[in-house]
Amino acid sequence: MQPYELTLADAAQQIRARRLSPVELVDSVLDRVDQVDPHVEAYVAVTAEQARSAAREAEREAARGAFRGPLHGVPAGLKDLIDVAGSPTSASSRVRAGHRAAADSTVAARLRAAGSVLVGKTHTHEFAYGLTTPQTGNAWDPGRVAGGSSGGSAVAVAAGAATFALGTDTGGSIRVPAALNGVVGLKPTYGLVPRHGVTSLSWSLDHVGPVTRTVQDAALVLDVLAGHDPRDPASLDLPAVGHRPEQEPDLTGVRVGVPRNYFFDHVDAEVETAVRRGIAHLETLGARLVPVDIPMTRYIQATQWGLMVPEATAYHEGTLRTVPELYQADVRILLEAGELMGAGDYLRAQRSRTLMQEEWARVLETVDVIAAPAVPMTAVKAGQESVTWADGSTEAVSDAYVRLSSPANITGVPALSLPVGHDTAGMPIGMQVLGRPFGERQLLRVGHAYERTQSARPLAPAA
Repeated sequence: MQPYELTLADAAQQIRARRLSPVELVDSVLDRVDQVDPHVEAYVAVTAEQARSAAREAEREAARGAFRGPLHGVPAGLKDLIDVAGSPTSASSRVRAGHRAAADSTVAARLRAAGSVLVGKTHTHEFAYGLTTPQTGNAWDPGRVAGGSSGGSAVAVAAGAATFALGTDTGGSIRVPAALNGVVGLKPTYGLVPRHGVTSLSWSLDHVGPVTRTVQDAALVLDVLAGHDPRDPASLDLPAVGHRPEQEPDLTGVRVGVPRNYFFDHVDAEVETAVRRGIAHLETLGARLVPVDIPMTRYIQATQWGLMVPEATAYHEGTLRTVPELYQADVRILLEAGELMGAGDYLRAQRSRTLMQEEWARVLETVDVIAAPAVPMTAVKAGQESVTWADGSTEAVSDAYVRLSSPANITGVPALSLPVGHDTAGMPIGMQVLGRPFGERQLLRVGHAYERTQSARPLAPAA
C-alpha cells in the first residue's frame, strides 16, 4: 500500500509510531496529484513547495516528540471558498481574479495549529452556487459529474489526491459530491463549526465540514474544527466534546427512523435497493428500525430556494451590478432571479423554516437518527440537464441532487453521507444519516458501526 492510500487514522498512527514520515506521506500525495489531477481537475491550485516545507517542519517536530494530534503532518485540500493567508480564494470564479486572503479563516487556522499540511485549493461550483462542479470530473468516471459544490474536495479524497479535505454545505454541497464519489461527507449542526473567513453563499444555510475516506476520519477532523468563534455570529459557545465513535460495531438500543415518505420518492431503483440494504444491515448490528413520516415535505424545496436565492443575491449585489459578465451563465441567472424576490417571500421562507425545525424536532424525539438516500441517483453524465423517473416525470439534475439533502440545511440538523455500494455502471451510492442538533457523536457511531462491518473500499481510479 502506498502512503497516499492510507486513511487519516492509519496515517496518524504510523506517523506517531515513526513508521511513516510526514515528508513521505506528503510526497506520495503530491505524486498522486500529478498522476490523477490532469484527468479530473480537482484542484484550482496545488501548493507543492509550501506543502513540502510544512511536511519537513512536521517531521522535525515528530523527531523531538512534539506531536500536535492526529492531523499532524497529514495532507489536506481546502475548498476554494476557505481563506488561507497569502493565498488566492477564487471561488472558482473570474470575479475573484487576483484576490488574495489577508488572513486565515478560522478552520484553516485550526488545521494549521493541528499540524495539517495544505496540499492545495479544490474546485467548487462557482461561488458554491450549483450541484455539479462542471470543471471537475467524477473520480470513478471523469465523464460524469463530480457533484457540487464541493466537487473538488470529494474527488481529491476519493482519488487519493488528499488524505482529507474541507467543503461547505448550503443545500447538500458536502454530502452530494461525497455520495457521488464514494467517500464520507459530514455536514455538522448549524453553528458548530465557525465560518469566519469562508466565502458565503447563503449565511443562514452555510456550513463547513469534512470530506474523508472513513467515518472515523471525519470524527478526527471535526474534533479540530468544532468550537466557538465570536467572529461568526452563528457560532455557538458550547462545551467542547469529543466526537470519536466507539470501536465496537454495536448499535443495540439505537432507534433508526426509516422514512415512509419523501426520501424514497423519485429515487433510482438501484439507489433505493442499496440504501434499504444498508438500513437492514444496521438492524443486524442491533438497531431498531422505526417508520417515520417526514413533515412539511411540500414546502422543503420552496423554503430552501426562498432562503438561499435572496441571501446569495444580497452577498453578490455589488459585483453583480458592476461586473455581471464575469459570472458563469448559470450562476448569473440565479443571482439575477434573486433581485426579483420580494421581502414577503423571504419572510415566508423564514417562517416556514421555523415551523419545519419544530416539526423535525418532534420526529427526532421518537428516533435517534434517520437513515435515507443521500441523493436520488448516482452521478449523471457531464452536461446532462434532466432526469426522467419511472412514472414518466422529469426533473432538473440540480433539483434532484438538492432535494434529499436540503432538509438538513433548512433545519440545521447534522447529516452524514457514507458509501453503501455501487450501481451496475460502477458508480458509488450514498446513504445519509440525519440526527438531532449536536448529535454528531450518534451519527458517527451509526456510520462507523456500518463501515466497520463492511469490506474495505478501494480508491477511485480517477483516470
